[in-house]
Amino acid sequence: MIRQRLITALALGGGLLLLLFAAPLPVAAVVLGLLMAVGAWEWSGLGRCQQPATRAAFVTVVAAATWLASDLWQAGAEGLLWLSLSVWLIGLYWMLRFPVPVARVYALGSGLIVMPLGWLLLFGLLASWGPQWTLFLFVLVAAADVGAFFTGRAFGRHKLAVKVSPGKTWEGVAGGLLAVAVAAAAGATWFGTSLPLTVAAAVLVAAFSVLGDLTISMLKRAAGLKDSGSIFPGHGGVLDRIDSLLAALPLFILVFGGIRMS
Repeated sequence: MIRQRLITALALGGGLLLLLFAAPLPVAAVVLGLLMAVGAWEWSGLGRCQQPATRAAFVTVVAAATWLASDLWQAGAEGLLWLSLSVWLIGLYWMLRFPVPVARVYALGSGLIVMPLGWLLLFGLLASWGPQWTLFLFVLVAAADVGAFFTGRAFGRHKLAVKVSPGKTWEGVAGGLLAVAVAAAAGATWFGTSLPLTVAAAVLVAAFSVLGDLTISMLKRAAGLKDSGSIFPGHGGVLDRIDSLLAALPLFILVFGGIRMS
């Protein structure tokens, strides 16, 4: 299983580098749009939609919401960032109550907000901040994930959220945040930003990425699903790969917006 996960991760990493540094922006927009469409299809399953027609309708509404959000972006960019963050904070409320059944209106409504803004914010980050800062976001999220995985396997004893995701431990989270701090220190050197501010901001973003991972785990468990999909061997679906990223993305833009300009 680990070998399969590693092979898939290397392939995804290579594809990401090509997308960020070689693909023209219109091509990147289309590829990201297709990924978000697949993610929206998977999210409809988290909302307990089973019929293909219903799931296709959900994807269509997400596409329409993406178009609407792009029009609203110029008028209230920061408001959309906080709207996206609020979805994950509400998810924390449901996590604290789990296994009390998650309201279906949250399971579906959150996807109608997160997926359109996910495309808008990620493409906006690439177009406005460039591929290096966009890659830095991916590196921080990956460092949190990989650091937590291996630290948790080696030292994990105390469960983080046993009813939501039994495999996650506080030791794993600590290891993930330590890995993020190291990656952030390297990033501060590369970008020439303040080391203390960069590390502190990165750790905050990574902590929020954990919330995204746990929220999707909760929705999967509530819907009776192990993975959101099966498109990536050893990794599951699109949402299984980008749940942490979607949660970290708006906070990354908020906290690093000032740091990168300083």
